[in-house]
Amino acid sequence: MNKYHQIARRIFWAIVLGVSFYPAHTNATFEDRSTQLGLALTNGPAAWGDYDNDGWVDLYAAGALWRNNEGKNFTKVMGKGAGIWGDYNNDGYLDLFVLDGRQILRNNQKGAFIPISLPEFPKSVIRGANWADYDGDGYVDLYVGGYETWPSSSYPDVILRNDGGAGFSLKWTQSEPIHRARGVTSCDFDNDGDMDVYVSNYRLQANLLWLNDGTGRFENAAKEFGVDGDYNGHQWSYGHSIGSAWGDIDEDGYIDLFVGNFSHPPAHQDRCKFYKNTGPDGKYHFQDMSETASVGWQESYASPALGDYDNDGDLDLYLTTVYAVGSGGIRNYPVLYRNEGKWRFTDVTSEEGLAKLSPTYQAAWADFDNDGDPDLVTAGRLFVNMTKGNNWIKVRPAGDGKNVNSAAIGAQVRIRIRDKTITRQVEAGTGEGNQNDMTLHFGLGKWDVAVATVEIAWPNGVVQKIHKVSVNSLLEIRFKK
Repeated sequence: MNKYHQIARRIFWAIVLGVSFYPAHTNATFEDRSTQLGLALTNGPAAWGDYDNDGWVDLYAAGALWRNNEGKNFTKVMGKGAGIWGDYNNDGYLDLFVLDGRQILRNNQKGAFIPISLPEFPKSVIRGANWADYDGDGYVDLYVGGYETWPSSSYPDVILRNDGGAGFSLKWTQSEPIHRARGVTSCDFDNDGDMDVYVSNYRLQANLLWLNDGTGRFENAAKEFGVDGDYNGHQWSYGHSIGSAWGDIDEDGYIDLFVGNFSHPPAHQDRCKFYKNTGPDGKYHFQDMSETASVGWQESYASPALGDYDNDGDLDLYLTTVYAVGSGGIRNYPVLYRNEGKWRFTDVTSEEGLAKLSPTYQAAWADFDNDGDPDLVTAGRLFVNMTKGNNWIKVRPAGDGKNVNSAAIGAQVRIRIRDKTITRQVEAGTGEGNQNDMTLHFGLGKWDVAVATVEIAWPNGVVQKIHKVSVNSLLEIRFKK
């Protein structure tokens, strides 16, 4: 497709959907700079986190920790297996849960990581886990998904309760039926002040939405809320869900859900799902918008990552694949879909410089070079975002370590511009075993005056407002009662 066809297509969508029209890129947005940055990545899950608190987000990818040297290059520090960042002891330094090793590594604030004692919990294969303060005591707990040993063994999910930063106890073990969990991701999607959990299950099993009662006790409400998957009476209904991602896709202030489904050719297996959060008017139930969004089918879809790569204010979708060749000899490749607004997406993989990437479970966004746009780590490479022209704001919340966990996991931040409410949340785990940067990124398009109000809903329900925030700036804000 030549650039004139691209421009015509954008004008068409601008007229039909009422979205802003920006000139088409004449060059690809993403450039692979891995070699120049000194990165030698492998292909496992990736987690971004500023472990040394220098203001430059570091990368833990496929078991190797890479220190970010002020956006210029990276230095390899250690390797331990796939992991997720969270500050369990509220000392202001990110610690690490290592999935493969079933270990929590305490950050000693000097660049080293020390294993801590954990309670005995059931044998498992772990593909996804999530930090969040499920019981509201100001310390993050850990939800650990249990997967399988093929073909016969299924392992239960567990929750490790954080005992005030001193250690952990086994709070809950999943009872029958045991599902085969892949991705785990948390969100207060119903705005009731506690963190709920969505679990992506494999082997054509229904997915789980654990609804929190506010004390860390959960009830599965996936079917009631419309996000368990489509059971159509066939023996092999549902999909092979690998990873899911929360995000306010339609800019209405409520956090929606995308479910990435690996599915074989038979139509009775679930394809990928876009679920719209209907908000308080719809009792926070979900509406299936998959047909409108129209993401093309590939057999081996795996781990999604939502991020506003073009800084226009809405979340775009990057979605990996894990087969090189699927059924019928069909090639499978990771894809980038640009959000056109009103639940419509356009495949821009080739034009944005991400064509024909290799199979991977790796997908995570972060502005590693602090230039105001999110960069992408995937398929063993770091793609630098070359977006120019649109404005942005970044927000870095921090808890007080008493009322709110120090990393502010679970905080939701909202910026209102014209008739849009751009919402982001601090999360510790998305897709399958991946993690986006905890510093929140807001694309603003051509908006070039100070944002009137930035609103932060802390995970304990307290709402804080900051007024007149300049564009193209970083807002650092600490919890206040």
